Amino acid sequence: MLEPGCLKLITMKKTFIFFLSGLLGLAALDSCNKDDNNNPPTSSFGLVNACPDAAALDMYVNSSLIASNFTYGSDTGYYLLTPGTYPVQIATAGSSTFLVTENVTMSPGIAYSIFAIDSVSSLKATVVQDSYTTPAADSVRVRFFNFSPNAPAMDLAITGGAVLFPARSFNDQEENASNQQFITLAAGTYNLEARLAGTASVSLTAPGYQMEGGKVYTIYLKGFVAGTGTQSLGLGTVVHNE
Repeated sequence: MLEPGCLKLITMKKTFIFFLSGLLGLAALDSCNKDDNNNPPTSSFGLVNACPDAAALDMYVNSSLIASNFTYGSDTGYYLLTPGTYPVQIATAGSSTFLVTENVTMSPGIAYSIFAIDSVSSLKATVVQDSYTTPAADSVRVRFFNFSPNAPAMDLAITGGAVLFPARSFNDQEENASNQQFITLAAGTYNLEARLAGTASVSLTAPGYQMEGGKVYTIYLKGFVAGTGTQSLGLGTVVHNE
């Protein structure tokens, strides 16, 4: 559950609340999300495009367009809505045909990240809870997901050093909720690498990876093994508080 106080945003710097009777409209919300008579409990969600062979996507909640022409590797920041169950729908940008519809139940006071993952031909929406406390100024909170459709189980490690997240298979956090949890690290600049699980064989290097104190990060493996250009294997990042 998000700690008390105002909801922190990611990229778009916008916060919206969906009305109780459904997605009848959107209204800007400037106040903090407090559980009182004037501000009833809300849920929050952010969308992330982690589909490597989708040039861009349109993403909807309850048939209301939330992210238009939403490019690979992008995230929306958090939106607020009335708790409940909503269909999350994804289409190729500009198309009226939904490639996937996933009913998502959002509980009061809980934040969620909804990732569009896999290749376009096998597109799916996977939902994770964003449960964390904001770290001290000299620390960060971080977690790791494997969203490369054709990658084997991978370790995320410090280059030449300790494994931070061992043996992470594609979308394994969906079946194992413990893989959705954050760990605490010292703030700083890290040289990271993705290795074949349990080996010293490096598939990806990510030098100079900066993690700023007091921030909360999701790092995810994206792209295809042996992919080229924008579809190359890489690391994507979501910052959950700014």
